[in-house]
Amino acid sequence: MAGYRIAVDIGGTFTDVVLFDEEGEELQTAKVLSTPDDLSVGILEGVERLVSDLADLDFFVHGTTAGINAFLERKGAHVALLTTEGFRDVYEIGRANRPDMYNLFYQKPKPLVRRRYIYEVPERMLYDGTVERPLREEELGPILEEVEANGFESVAVCLLHAYANPAHELRIGEVLRERLAGISVSLSHQVAREWREYERTSTTVINAYIAPIIEGYLTGLEDKVRAGGFAERLHVMESNGGVMTSTAAKGNPIQTIFSGPVGGAIGTAALGEMLNEDHLICIDMGGTSFDVGLVVDRVPDVTTETYLEGFPVLMPIVNIHSIGAGGGSIAWLEAGGLRVGPQSAGADPGPACYGQGGTEPTVTDANVVLGRVDPDYFVGGEMKLDVGAARRAMEKVGQALGLGVEALAEGIIDIVNANMANAIRAITVGKGIDPREFALVAFGGAGPMHAVALAQELQIPRIVVPNLPGTFSAWGMLQTDIRHDLVQTFYQRVAETEAAWLEETYQTMEENGAEVLSEERVEREDMRFVRTADMRYVGQEYFVNIALPGSVDEGALCALPDRFHEAYYERYGHSNPEEAIEFVNLRVSAIGGLPKGRVRGVEGEVEEREATPVRRGRAYFGGQWMETEVYMRDALGSGQTFAGPAILLEPSCTTVMPPGCQARVDPFGNIEIRLSL
Repeated sequence: MAGYRIAVDIGGTFTDVVLFDEEGEELQTAKVLSTPDDLSVGILEGVERLVSDLADLDFFVHGTTAGINAFLERKGAHVALLTTEGFRDVYEIGRANRPDMYNLFYQKPKPLVRRRYIYEVPERMLYDGTVERPLREEELGPILEEVEANGFESVAVCLLHAYANPAHELRIGEVLRERLAGISVSLSHQVAREWREYERTSTTVINAYIAPIIEGYLTGLEDKVRAGGFAERLHVMESNGGVMTSTAAKGNPIQTIFSGPVGGAIGTAALGEMLNEDHLICIDMGGTSFDVGLVVDRVPDVTTETYLEGFPVLMPIVNIHSIGAGGGSIAWLEAGGLRVGPQSAGADPGPACYGQGGTEPTVTDANVVLGRVDPDYFVGGEMKLDVGAARRAMEKVGQALGLGVEALAEGIIDIVNANMANAIRAITVGKGIDPREFALVAFGGAGPMHAVALAQELQIPRIVVPNLPGTFSAWGMLQTDIRHDLVQTFYQRVAETEAAWLEETYQTMEENGAEVLSEERVEREDMRFVRTADMRYVGQEYFVNIALPGSVDEGALCALPDRFHEAYYERYGHSNPEEAIEFVNLRVSAIGGLPKGRVRGVEGEVEEREATPVRRGRAYFGGQWMETEVYMRDALGSGQTFAGPAILLEPSCTTVMPPGCQARVDPFGNIEIRLSL
C-alpha cells in the first residue's frame, strides 16, 4: 500500500485527520479529542485510526498550535535580547502610540523580555550596510557571561540595520552557539529582513520566545512518527499558506504561529477553483475559536504585517481574524447580563453534555438543548451526549436571569452569532468590502451549524458547506505547496530605478529561494517564483503590496506607477497620480509544487430531485419547537434538494437550516444553501 498523503489539524477541542489515497482518489477522515498536555498523543491516535503502518505514508503535514499556545499562555522560553549599543529601549518604547485611543483602561502589552535582560553590543552598521563601528569579539565576553549566568534558553539578536548587512549578527550567532551549546539563537535578518526597528525587534523576540517549545515539540513528534515507520520528511503548515519541513520550521518557528487556521483558507481557495467562484468568505468554527478569512480573486488575502496580543509581527501571513467563539465557549453572567466566551471548556472537561465533569453551559450545550445536535450521532456516534447534563447546566444560569432552558439556550446562540457576525464585519465592512458580494463557506465542527444565521445577519445570499466540513482545514493542508518568502529592503524612488538593476536584485533573490527549495528536495521543474513589491507615495509610512511580472524590463517598470495608483485607489478610495512613488521592500515567494488531493465532480448534467429525509424530529427555532426533517449527508446525491427547517447529519459536523432557505447538492458533493433575503 502506497501513495497515501495525510494531514492533521490540531484544534483546541478536536484533532482532525484527513487521509488521501492518490491511487484510488479516496478521502478518509478521523476526529479525536485533542491532548493539550502532549499534542503528539492526539496526533498519533488520529493517524493510527486511518493508517496501521506509518511506513505507508508518502506525505505527512500538520498544523501546530504549540507556538501560539506557548505565546498566549505566556509559557515561552526565558529570553535575552542583544541589540546595538544605544538602542536598548527600542523594544520597550515601541511606537509610543496609543492604538485604542479612547479606551481609558488601555494598557500596553507586557514585554516578553524584561529590560534587565536586554544587552547592548558595541557595534554600529549604517543604513546602507557600511560598518561605522566594527564588532570586536572580545567585547562580547561580559555579555556571554551574563547570558550563561542567567540560564537563558533562547537569545534574540537584533542589531541596527542588520537587514542591510547581517555580518555582525551572523558572527554573534556563531559565537553564541560555540560558547553556549544547545541554546536557541534567533537572528533578526533571518526572521524579518525588513526595516522598521521596533517591528523587526518584536518579531525576532517572539521567534526566540517560542523557539525552544517548537524545537522540542517537533523533535518529539519526529521521533514518534519515525518509530511508527514514517521515513519521509515531516511537514508543517506555515502562516503564509504554504508548508515547510519540520527542519525548516525549527529554524524559523514564528512561521508556524498561525499555522492552525490557515489550512481552511487554502482549502477555500481550492474550493473556489473547483466551483469557479472568485470571492469567498471562509468561516471555521471549532470547539474553542471562530476564524474568518477572505479569498479574493481565488487567492487568500495575505498581509505582510499583523499584531499578536498587541505585538507587531513582520511576515507574510494569510489574514485570519480570530475570536474566542466556539462550541465550547462558556456562557456566564456579568453585571446581570449574559456573556458568551471567550473562555472555553476545551476538550477537558468539555461542555456539560460530554459527561466528563463539565458543569457550565456552553454553545454546544445550547445546540443540544434546542434539538439541533443529535445526541446519539455526535462525531458519527462515537460520543454519546448527555442531554440531561446540558439542561442542568442551562438551568443554573437561566434561574438567575428568570429564563427557561430553551429561552436561555436560544439567547446563548444569538449572542455567539452576534459576536461572530461582528468578526466577519471587521474584515469586510471595516475594510470597505461588501460581504453581500461574497459566498460564505462554512466548515469546522460547528461552522455549518451557525452559518445560515450569520448569512441572514449579514445578508449574504449563498452558503457553501463543503465536503467533509468538520475536517476541511486538514483537507486544505493537502491543497498547498512548499513555500518560502524572501524579502529585501529596497528604498528607492521608482523614477530613479533602472529596470536592469531591479531585475538583477530579483534574480538574486530567486536564486536564494531556489537554494532553500532544493534543501527541501524540490526539483527545479517544480519550482516557481512570485514577485511583489511594497510601494508607497513618498513621505508616507505604510505601503501597498503590488504584484510584478516574472521579468522586469523598461516597459514593465514604466507601467508600474499606474498599477500602484489603481491598487491604492481600490484600497483607500482615492489616489494621487501626480505624487512621486517609491519602493520600500522587494518580495519573492519561492514555491515548490506538491500533488493535490482534489475531489472529482460528477460529469454531465445533474438532474434535480427532492431528497428523502431519514426521519423527522423537533428543533427549536424562533421561540418555538418545529417539526424538522433530518437527512444523512452520505445518503444524498448530486442534484438532490431540500428545504428548511432541516438538519443534516454527518460524522464530522451538523448543518442546521432554519425555515426560509433552500439547499442543493452540487456535482462535487458540496451543499449549496440559498437564502430568501
